[in-house]
Amino acid sequence: MNGAQLIVNAAAASGIEYCFANPGTTEIPLVAAMASAPALKPVLSLFEGVCTGAADGYGRIAGKPAMTLTHLGPGFANGIANLHNARRANTPIVNVIGDHASWHVNYDPPLASDIQALAGTVSGWVRTSRTASGIGEDLQEAVRSAWQAKGQIASLILPMDLQASAVTHNGVFAPMRAPIRRFAGDRVETVAQALRDGQRLVFIVGDEGLSVAGLEAAGRLAQLPGVRLFAETFPRLSYRGGGLPDLDRLPYFPEVAIEILEQYDQVVCAGVPEPISYFGYEGIPSRLAERERLLTLADVGDDVAGALTALADALNAPAYVPTPMGIELPPGHAELTPQSIGQVLAASLPDDSIVSVEGGTCGYPFFTASAGAARHRVLTNTGGAIGQGIPVGFGAALAERGNRVFCLQSDGSAQYTIQTLWSIAREQVPVVILIAANHRYAILQNELRRFGMTEMGPEALRLTVLDSPRIDWKALAKGYGVPACTVHTNAELQRALANANAEGGPCLIEMAL
Repeated sequence: MNGAQLIVNAAAASGIEYCFANPGTTEIPLVAAMASAPALKPVLSLFEGVCTGAADGYGRIAGKPAMTLTHLGPGFANGIANLHNARRANTPIVNVIGDHASWHVNYDPPLASDIQALAGTVSGWVRTSRTASGIGEDLQEAVRSAWQAKGQIASLILPMDLQASAVTHNGVFAPMRAPIRRFAGDRVETVAQALRDGQRLVFIVGDEGLSVAGLEAAGRLAQLPGVRLFAETFPRLSYRGGGLPDLDRLPYFPEVAIEILEQYDQVVCAGVPEPISYFGYEGIPSRLAERERLLTLADVGDDVAGALTALADALNAPAYVPTPMGIELPPGHAELTPQSIGQVLAASLPDDSIVSVEGGTCGYPFFTASAGAARHRVLTNTGGAIGQGIPVGFGAALAERGNRVFCLQSDGSAQYTIQTLWSIAREQVPVVILIAANHRYAILQNELRRFGMTEMGPEALRLTVLDSPRIDWKALAKGYGVPACTVHTNAELQRALANANAEGGPCLIEMAL
């Protein structure tokens, strides 16, 4: 056995199912070693950002870490944007990063870089292996560090010579156990007392608070006087539909969020950090609520659903009555709009499907419409680094093979990790990619208007419009091996989604806006 075989055996024994890989020369021993641990499934991607985004989506749905394998510092750097999103989502991920042979790196070869510093920007745990015999334990420690109640990213750097060295290992690697979540009863009592004292409370709910149990408890609390509840603006994973309470997301723009929160005496954080504006705007506070008005019911990583349920019980909140289901469809002959896309997609969702949302054009209208849909789960872009939506959907599809996943994707951000189409076609997972093709960076145009530019000149348009030339989405998808079609009306989209649900493979739908 060599060090590489030792580490893949340790990964498989730890419960890691997938290794999302874009390897290079310094990872060749690990590539060769994959055959020694069939339980660890390698998945090749054409770009490291696909590997890290897929590991994020897998971790959010599976609730346990996947592994990524990338090449030296530059390869790992290509994946950092989606690791930033995963860090904000508290997704457990184990990165394995190859390095030059320990006797070679001191010569400063062309691909040498400070991998430890790069990994530290997105990782809660970083280690460089020092001995071949210890890399199995190093890997298990990485899994243990990542797979916590509040998940985090762990990065292990492996010099090539340690991977190739012969080792002896007579022990047995212990399987990792899922972490246990808890909540603090005194925090529940503090919030309960505030309500008994007649204070008006607004809740911002995230993490496990957006599970079925958490939402049902939220539905009970919403019936109490002086209480209002919002989901966090960009949830890592939110259950929707199927009669569950409709927790709208806290508005994105800070002035709107501040206006809402100011109507209440205190702001209760339930599985979310302190609410901060996404960007800083002159004259608008960065904090959406003053610190002295904040109460914490549960931290990220706590049993948020349990805390919400205990609070509802303590206040004798009435039982939650499921909301009626049903979505009013727009006229079939009408051309597509963001609102109609949200309605048609929501009405077409199979039970327990997954929707990965990236982009505001259709994302917000869909979230509004989806309250009346069949039970499903929504993944959003937690960190704001674009290029997340399709890789996250791909990873989610691997976490629940056979389940239908929809990627509701803006056309500009889709190009950052469009190589995911190739991996989706190769794995033949049932992912439907819905491209909102308005051929512009709509969010940037909105920000220009907020900045005071009422009319956009040619220079501003040149930096925000994507129509010269227009991207040929059908040709692009075909090149990666994914069938594609273009739809212009609500009826055409409805038919395309019905066909996608009836078939077992991936497809791309260009929605002309």
